[in-house]
Amino acid sequence: MTAADFKDFYDVLVENLESFNGEYASFIDHGPKLFKLLADFLGYEHLKSHLRLKISAAIAYYVVPMDVIPETVYGAYGYIDDIFITAYVIRILADVYGYEFLSEYWEGEEDLEEVVELCYERSKEVLREKTTDVLEYVGLI
Repeated sequence: MTAADFKDFYDVLVENLESFNGEYASFIDHGPKLFKLLADFLGYEHLKSHLRLKISAAIAYYVVPMDVIPETVYGAYGYIDDIFITAYVIRILADVYGYEFLSEYWEGEEDLEEVVELCYERSKEVLREKTTDVLEYVGLI
């Protein structure tokens, strides 16, 4: 097998979520691009180390097989907690760097701040008390 035989994790996310048409599709569809923003932002040379750790925790959460709501059990619905932690971390980054700067790393067509707030609020609404479980799982609280 060659490197070309392996898909980029972003491509896997797109593939896993593109056919989802359920109740939460309005914000789950943003998951891959939010993930990519975090992955790309890791390359920012002036990124503060404590923020690098938060980004790394959010990225790692996507690949943990048995997280708070595992994809292997719940399918696309299982990405809601991943999207929550991603939006949570992007909001922290926005407090430091601003959405205008973060938008340079955003490949979506929609306004980044609006997408992040939609994903944060909707996922928080769905997760309810599990938001604390997610944040504790990755060590952010």
